[in-house]
Amino acid sequence: MQKIGVALSGGGARGIAHLGVLAALDELRIPVAHLAGVSSGAIAAAFYAAGFSPAEILRLLATTNVARLMRPAFSRYGLLRLDAVEQLFVRHLGLDATFADLKYPLTLVATDLVEGVSVYFSEGPLIPPLVASSAVPIVYRPVEYQGRQLVDGGLLNNLPVEPLLDQGLRVIGVHCNPINHAARVTNFRNLIERTLQLAINANTIPRQLRCDVLIEPPELRLYRPLGYRRAPELYEIGYRYTMSLAEQLHALV
Repeated sequence: MQKIGVALSGGGARGIAHLGVLAALDELRIPVAHLAGVSSGAIAAAFYAAGFSPAEILRLLATTNVARLMRPAFSRYGLLRLDAVEQLFVRHLGLDATFADLKYPLTLVATDLVEGVSVYFSEGPLIPPLVASSAVPIVYRPVEYQGRQLVDGGLLNNLPVEPLLDQGLRVIGVHCNPINHAARVTNFRNLIERTLQLAINANTIPRQLRCDVLIEPPELRLYRPLGYRRAPELYEIGYRYTMSLAEQLHALV
């Protein structure tokens, strides 16, 4: 039986579709050997690797004002801290959580602003790399960790297949950030969203080609990156689309 690695992209609220994808993979009994995640994909991967079922993570989202935590807003200095997000992670994963505590091997990706490189974390404390991987540039302050200034890993690598390919795994890439070519930019928030999406999306194209199976539900292009209130719909889109690929996924195994 082939060993399978799953790479989960960033995409804001669209990343909730990852939970539906993971639920479908569970139902199809796809043997996941390693997870790699970035930004919202890092959050989904970390909670899943910690033993939360996709449905449990969705219920957690339903009781959390995620939109308030993640919505772009500007202080007088132009940047916000991620303190509230970090507290959420600590409350559910534990202050002293480590990668070794997880039920699945996990790699998280952040971006070193100074060196301009992707940084991969797969051992040691879990919470700081998870927060760093979620720190959207410009909107949130960089996370100071291990002598680095770290921000959202999607800035340079929004589909982290490399840690999986390096282990010789067959790779399922889950890209939840398709471009809506008919979208209109009508306000400043739209401008921020669109600019980040276009800039980040470009770095996924060569990585998509390296996936053995690419899961990219086209319906997601119609959902805003901050549309957290539509979480059940996003979950269902990920689930349905993955189930439609059942034959392809079973062939991979």
